Amino acid sequence: MAPQGNGKKKRVTFLPAGLDRKDSEQLVTILQDRLVSLLDLGLTIKHVHWNVVGPHFIGVHQMLDPQAAKVNELIDQLAERITTLGGSPDGRSGSIVKQRTWDDYSLGGRDLVDAHLGALDLVYAGVIASHRKAIDATEKLDPVTQDVLIEQTEALELFHWFVRAHLEDAGGHLADTGDRTEKRAAASARRATDSPSPARRS
Repeated sequence: MAPQGNGKKKRVTFLPAGLDRKDSEQLVTILQDRLVSLLDLGLTIKHVHWNVVGPHFIGVHQMLDPQAAKVNELIDQLAERITTLGGSPDGRSGSIVKQRTWDDYSLGGRDLVDAHLGALDLVYAGVIASHRKAIDATEKLDPVTQDVLIEQTEALELFHWFVRAHLEDAGGHLADTGDRTEKRAAASARRATDSPSPARRS
């Protein structure tokens, strides 16, 4: 998820005080990419929320709703920042598909809690990594926009921790360590769920 989106600069209609047109357009391009990423993340979280099954269902089902609600707040924050910078945020469903540079979420339906969380772990990791790239890209352009991205990254990292806590054993090992695709992460987490805990081994 590169912070420059599809590479097309977004034209701005006016300029905030102290910013030139080139910088403002670059900021809008970066934020539009982050907007698409968060729109996709919000939809993915709701999909997982609807489709988790098995042990710990209710806890995870209820954990994900506040995450989706907060991501919607972050989406609105980015859209309003784009408008403040003189741009026009694009949140249409077709635009999400056209502008994103990553594949759709891999688990299409019901699956065990840990399987979905294993896949969601990688989703969060990708979004956060790209937010951090956007933080670096905005450092010299506009500290106000950078502060917005820093604040959002803090919230996303907190939710990522919530997800990873379900995949971690007492020794700090994650069930999906080393997995690079959502399906592999889901499979690793599923296997960890099926394995007997040390206390139950004979």
